[in-house]
Amino acid sequence: MLSPSFPQRAPWGTADKLRAWQHEALDLYFARDQRDFLVAATPGAGKTTFALTLAVELLRMGEVNRVIVVAPTEHLKTQWADAAARVSVRLDPRFRNSHWAPSRQYHGVVVTYAQVAARPSLHRHLTADADTLVILDEVHHGGDALSWGDGIRDAYEPAKRRLSLSGTPFRSDTAPIPFVTYAPDESGARISTTDYAYGYGRALADGVVRPVLFHMYSGKMRWRTSAGDELEAHLGQDNTKDVTSQAWRTALDPEGEWIPAVLSAADRRLTEIRHHLPDAGGLVLATDQTVARAYAKILHSITGQRPTLVLSDDATASERIERFSADGSRWMVAVRMVSEGVDVPRLAVGVYATSSSTPLFFAQAVGRFVRARRRGEAASIFLPNVPVLMGLANELEKQRDHALDRQSADDDGLDDSLLDSANREEEASDALTQEFTYQAISSLAHFDRVVFEGSEFGQLAEPGSPEEEEFIGIPGLLEPEHVHELLMQRQTRQSKLRAAREANEGPEPTTTLPPPLHRTLREQRQLLNSLVGLYARQAGEPHGAVHAELRRLCGGPAVAQATVAQLQQRIDLLRKRVRS
Repeated sequence: MLSPSFPQRAPWGTADKLRAWQHEALDLYFARDQRDFLVAATPGAGKTTFALTLAVELLRMGEVNRVIVVAPTEHLKTQWADAAARVSVRLDPRFRNSHWAPSRQYHGVVVTYAQVAARPSLHRHLTADADTLVILDEVHHGGDALSWGDGIRDAYEPAKRRLSLSGTPFRSDTAPIPFVTYAPDESGARISTTDYAYGYGRALADGVVRPVLFHMYSGKMRWRTSAGDELEAHLGQDNTKDVTSQAWRTALDPEGEWIPAVLSAADRRLTEIRHHLPDAGGLVLATDQTVARAYAKILHSITGQRPTLVLSDDATASERIERFSADGSRWMVAVRMVSEGVDVPRLAVGVYATSSSTPLFFAQAVGRFVRARRRGEAASIFLPNVPVLMGLANELEKQRDHALDRQSADDDGLDDSLLDSANREEEASDALTQEFTYQAISSLAHFDRVVFEGSEFGQLAEPGSPEEEEFIGIPGLLEPEHVHELLMQRQTRQSKLRAAREANEGPEPTTTLPPPLHRTLREQRQLLNSLVGLYARQAGEPHGAVHAELRRLCGGPAVAQATVAQLQQRIDLLRKRVRS
């Protein structure tokens, strides 16, 4: 059926195949017939295809005669132009602020947010000179700086149509995003309004994206502070914020043992996946260029192959990404260039070796690995076990909106500014004293657990041990509904392997003391969470609803406050319900 607002609109057919969500969003766009339209779709869902399909429709109808795409980076300009050419839309990615108008052979141009902010009057003239559709890719970048937001508003205010796209329509700050509507929620806080949303949970159910397994690694860290004190802490323990940040910083130091152990584990995981997907690749996200080069050397020593190194100040960075996307090699190491929007569908293994902790950056980084090419693919991402990343991994499916009235950057409980503030304090202290500097002394890695769909599997294990290999060796092709069951099986086998090894090592000294309560509670909670996840999948119910039903039937408080006996009662009840 054709929209009554646009009876002359041609039937669909501008792309070989459109996904169901793209059809829905297009129908909704024409039904609403509004100047501004915000689409929030999970990374890898196909926002570019949707936007270009809409552009073709509007050009064919004569509703617009110029298309302008605004992208976050120079590399993405070329990517947009190439994608547009496949649907016969000619966009110029080399348009510069020194030009007055695009060549007449093009339908429009692709520019960056920084380019627009540098000369908004030029881009306003370009927009007003024709009936223009402006596509704002990853529109949240419009709030990166006050001058950017003002420039984009000024440049594109005359546009006839504006389509805003985002894989993560939220920011860690309260800077307003241009052309996004904000409405008060129940508490009165202004929240961004999305016209069409397509989240990770639905995309996973549709087979559009891959399931993601987070391999968490902890370990013992030792470092010397700027005051000359030596400290020691374990990643994953309940440390203070400053201790957590310095332990995290120590783990990422390429001179320690943590990074080589995790990179080696990630490479073994990549080998397993390449048995099924021979061109699968891996990506290491580093904090800065110095450590990126060091990580590349470590990977070279592990694999015998030189990884692709992508640095933002390298003029050939875009060409390097394109070559890696097509050449089938194993690893790429980058700082931030590949964190957002860059399309390398063969990426299947990631190492999050960066100190960035904002939900925005994390979601965009994970988005590099979720794009599915065929049924059964799964992605693995290796993370340091720190609370902020654990929280983000557990909430991968959570849909967030952008709130303007949050009081501070950490009001959402995610400690987004943790490392930034710690690093600023460290730099200030160094600048004042010049007597002591932070120094990483040593770091050791331990496999801690796998996080999948909010459930945790596995026990602490040495790198390279059979227990760790149980989770690294998960098949590279696996349907999402089978991942949970396989992880439970691997956890059971891991426990048996550990028990057998400890039996071969001889009996422990006899004692009449019971095992420490905290160890028993941790094991019970892990088992209960695993059973809840399996039952929730079988019954088609949310995890929270299953926990609530267990509390109703068995009594007692929430899992975090329940006793061993109360947890065991819930486990016994679930075991009776779960099909073998």
